[in-house]
Amino acid sequence: MAKKIRLGILGGGGDSLIGVLHRVASHINDNYQIVGAVFNPRIEDNIAFAKEIDIPTNRIYKDFDTLVDEEMKLPEDERIQVCSVLTPNFLHFPMAKKLLENGFSVICEKPMTTTYDEAKILQETLEKAGTVFAVTHTYTGYPMVRQMREMIKTGALGKIQKVDVRYYQGWINPIIHDKSKRSSTWRLDPEKAGISCCVGDIGVHAFNMVEFTTGLKIKSILADLNYLYDDNKMDIDGTVLVRFDGNAKGVVRSSQIATGEENGLAIAIYGDKGGLRWEQENPNYLYVMSDDKPLQVYKPGHAYNSDLSLDGTKLPPGHPEGIFDSMANIYLGVSKAIRGEKYNDGEFPTMMDGVRGMNFIESSVASHKAGNVWVDLIN
Repeated sequence: MAKKIRLGILGGGGDSLIGVLHRVASHINDNYQIVGAVFNPRIEDNIAFAKEIDIPTNRIYKDFDTLVDEEMKLPEDERIQVCSVLTPNFLHFPMAKKLLENGFSVICEKPMTTTYDEAKILQETLEKAGTVFAVTHTYTGYPMVRQMREMIKTGALGKIQKVDVRYYQGWINPIIHDKSKRSSTWRLDPEKAGISCCVGDIGVHAFNMVEFTTGLKIKSILADLNYLYDDNKMDIDGTVLVRFDGNAKGVVRSSQIATGEENGLAIAIYGDKGGLRWEQENPNYLYVMSDDKPLQVYKPGHAYNSDLSLDGTKLPPGHPEGIFDSMANIYLGVSKAIRGEKYNDGEFPTMMDGVRGMNFIESSVASHKAGNVWVDLIN
């Protein structure tokens, strides 16, 4: 087996859910080994957490700049090859940019940056660096989402006519109605989260799902966002109408005040020959719809699925594929790219997905502020 890829981690310490998700995902396919990290802002917490998860402490650094400086002193065959950026949004750009400039590959949480301009700068930096960059739109790793992509690519739905995607959560509902709580939550702080909360956090996932599965690029949007309180500067709910080339249209709905909702991402795609529907909370079921045939249900692990779907399936049919596996599939694809191996272009979201995501976020806010008008997305 090929030698494990040397992985660095930025952020994700303590009880961070995203930290656990990335660490477990990196281990699932035996492709990575964590060799260095800055998990927390304080070095004492860094060391303690490294011991807690049984990571050697000799390359646990006091801060990000020290990590880069010290790793660059090591021989190329010993230093970190790829770094996962799991920090709050405002740190994604400066960290990713410096990593690329020093020859590291990057696995970055979304949104990739806090502005579209930053995303374009990062894209130029990657082109000069020539390394690998992945954005962790986690849900693209699900086998049945990958099956959707491959079925649409081969024309199973015919010409796409309508797309309806929603991502509903309720976690901000207990926070938003308390002024002190909404003032102290980092996702509702523009200095840390950027110009958008809901669209930037989960709406961009829904947007990415549309373009990932259909292979189409959204050309223009019209957004209506909800801030709920005058003193709240960040959207917490929004509906975005979308247009593609031709007559295909759709809607991207996202909310973090959908009371009682947990992680309700669902997508339905309708063509002139058929339709597909998938829900993240029931990820093993892909519903195939037609005007003249009974409803079909595709499930992972069966031979009738595409190679891309089967490559991301690790368990026999009937055993649930979970979000850890979904994230792990992205890490698996990145490992192939880093090693120069052949891989499907659907194995991990790239820099362009991050750039498109930032374009969508900023355009959504601009559309709303201009009085809910149509805004063209830049190609």
